[in-house]
Amino acid sequence: MTQILSTKKLSKALKKKFSDAGMKLVEKNFIQTKAVSFETPQLNDYLVFTSKQAVKSVLKSGVQNILLKPCLCVGSKTKNFLEKKGFTVIESADYAEDLIQIIDSKYKDNSFTFFCGNIRKNTIPNYFQEKKIAYNEFVVYETKLKLHQIKKPFDGILFFSPSGVNSFLEMNSLENKKCFCIGNTTAKALENKTENIVIASQPTVENVIYEVIHYYKRL
Repeated sequence: MTQILSTKKLSKALKKKFSDAGMKLVEKNFIQTKAVSFETPQLNDYLVFTSKQAVKSVLKSGVQNILLKPCLCVGSKTKNFLEKKGFTVIESADYAEDLIQIIDSKYKDNSFTFFCGNIRKNTIPNYFQEKKIAYNEFVVYETKLKLHQIKKPFDGILFFSPSGVNSFLEMNSLENKKCFCIGNTTAKALENKTENIVIASQPTVENVIYEVIHYYKRL
């Protein structure tokens, strides 16, 4: 039986997909996130979110009039969550690199408030600085590694963030393991570690699982 390790715990519906496909799933949360307090921000023209967790943390903080500001975001899950919570999302993209292209073509004369975690790529801030675009940035949650040594054998491993990759590698090896990544940023964290990488066609958890099941059914 094919055995799969997920570096984050999955919903019951997603776990069922593995059992339906005749696969055994082991799951551990290799990272944990928590909201952190931050100064009440001066909100600019547009809000920028790159994760669902950032949205949760901002809502938890109770920033006044936050829903009045239009948003740009990275990720379909982030977009759906923002809209569910009453935000207006005017632009979204799968990756930060794609979002800054949208900003460059349509919004570079505006100002932005960027909400993020303590571990984040420099893509968006570097772009704002390079183009001399007015922005402020607030760290609203922090990510910590949760280390686990996995002693059970497994064939494939699911990665959902660069932090998850780094946490896993602290106490485990990738030898003879197929790595399934949610997107290019996560896959980049595996550079020089392994070439056994499959990247999901769309950066969602559901697509990662689809890739896993599709891959092993072909064998």
